[in-house]
Amino acid sequence: MRRVRARLALGPAVIDPAGTALTEDDVRRLRHPAVGGVILFAHNFESPAQLQALTQDIRALREPQLLIGVDHEGGRVQRFKEGFTALPAMRALGQLWDRDRDAGREAAQAAGYIIGAELAAHGLDFSFTPVLDLDYGASSVIGDRALHYDPLAVGALAAALIGGLAAGGMGAVGKHFPGHGFAAADSHIAVPTDDRPFAEILRKDLVPYAPAIQAGLAGVMPAHVIYPRIDAEPAGYSRVWLQEILRDKLGFGGLIFSDDLSMAGASTAGGVAERARAALAAGCDMVLLCNDPEGQERLLRSLEESAPVPPERLARMRRRGGRDLRRSVAFREAQGALGRLA
Repeated sequence: MRRVRARLALGPAVIDPAGTALTEDDVRRLRHPAVGGVILFAHNFESPAQLQALTQDIRALREPQLLIGVDHEGGRVQRFKEGFTALPAMRALGQLWDRDRDAGREAAQAAGYIIGAELAAHGLDFSFTPVLDLDYGASSVIGDRALHYDPLAVGALAAALIGGLAAGGMGAVGKHFPGHGFAAADSHIAVPTDDRPFAEILRKDLVPYAPAIQAGLAGVMPAHVIYPRIDAEPAGYSRVWLQEILRDKLGFGGLIFSDDLSMAGASTAGGVAERARAALAAGCDMVLLCNDPEGQERLLRSLEESAPVPPERLARMRRRGGRDLRRSVAFREAQGALGRLA
């Protein structure tokens, strides 16, 4: 039976389908007025053709269309593999930077271009990339996902990667604001804390955000980390971090996504509904809840009266251009530049 496209403003919830094709429950949830986006994982991927069909089905559900994103960084965080370029962990870009800064920037831009071109060709809008956390050697969950320990290197490489994504038709989402690299605990299974003073975080972890924002950073994802010398709430629930520092001090005007509300680091606010309200009240535009269909039902019920997401911020996250860039000379050149990392 042909599905009629619903005309609904996009709400703040970002959820994932259950599998590689939409079920009736998926369709019902994705058509809920509180939903504004979809995040895909490895469990949503079987092949390039299947992925293309899935994103087409998601786009056909709503007008305006739901945003579609994925964590596609490279290394151990690359959700789609068959038919996609194997991307190195981002630490490899930092290692190349140490040998040759120009080559590092070129490879970072190439990585962004390849990510953007390949995801756009399969119907996605954006990747939750780049990681802007510093590599302090303390956080196992960040580890080689970080570009470098030097904030100036992270800023320069991230700006190049963001430029590559833009050339490939995609916006970029920097994470995990203001920095998850120093806290040792994994926010998927614990509530990390970072007891450093604001002056040190400003001097180090926040440094990459200025060049990233200047390069056109479209979105930011805050960390489920508590910085008790700044605020008692985790960054994703903190008006101090999101409004006073990210918006006002750093001048960021793009979309703010919460990190996954199913993570242990988000548990300080209570249940799913309370977590979403805390994130939105602090300044998040959109809230993620992943791999939890029952929780998503509760989330959507709790957000039935929520305001739509500002369209101008959503627009920054939408893919641009309709041409398949994988056939371009620039794509082949980018693959060559990335190949020199080996």
